Amino acid sequence: MGSDRFPDPPAGRARLSRPRVLRAAIDLVDREGLAALTMRSLATDLGVEPMALYRYADGKQALLDGMVEAFYAEVNDLLRADAEVPPPSTDEAGDGGWRAALHRIARAFCQVADAHPAVFPLVATRPLSLPLARRPLPMLQLNEQVLALLDRAGLDDRATLRLYRAVVGWVIGYLLVDKRQVIDNPEEPEPLLRLGLHRLPAEQYPRLRALAALLVEHDPEAELAAGLDILLDRLGG
Repeated sequence: MGSDRFPDPPAGRARLSRPRVLRAAIDLVDREGLAALTMRSLATDLGVEPMALYRYADGKQALLDGMVEAFYAEVNDLLRADAEVPPPSTDEAGDGGWRAALHRIARAFCQVADAHPAVFPLVATRPLSLPLARRPLPMLQLNEQVLALLDRAGLDDRATLRLYRAVVGWVIGYLLVDKRQVIDNPEEPEPLLRLGLHRLPAEQYPRLRALAALLVEHDPEAELAAGLDILLDRLGG
């Protein structure tokens, strides 16, 4: 099923477009993992010849970058659709308005990472090889939104950048650690067996085994929000 940004094509052979190609690439990775993504496998999913895809991405590396673009676009779409509070670009009552808006951004980021856990590592790694100004526009738009919120906190420019880096590092770092926790046996209710930790010798890994229940039952959004509050209290005033 497609998202609002990348709607499902009509029945039959639909025309290709960059959004449709990127949506199909994300669907393939969600379903089969990153290793399964090739130009040929994607073309098969779309019902076209591989050469037809090169108009929209000049190879697998470009597809990977495109999925990062689509990830950030999905986050931005979630934020636009969030009607709980006016968007961060408008005045919000009280000194905590910028903090509430940052929490909404972190929550949207977490929701998209949950939807695409196999895609999320690309979000942390692919942009590192690109100069700032050449990174995907949806990523730059979200960066600008976060910086604008921190500016409203009344910090000077140096403090704004310090807090910006801390917030981005916390959100991406936390989610990377969380998404690495792959369930070994989803049908197994017992936490130790569910995570596969029963295979580790008890005398060598007592703490990992003891924490199995908490590792299974944790609330990613709540933990992400709690850590963000600690950062904002310490660095944001």
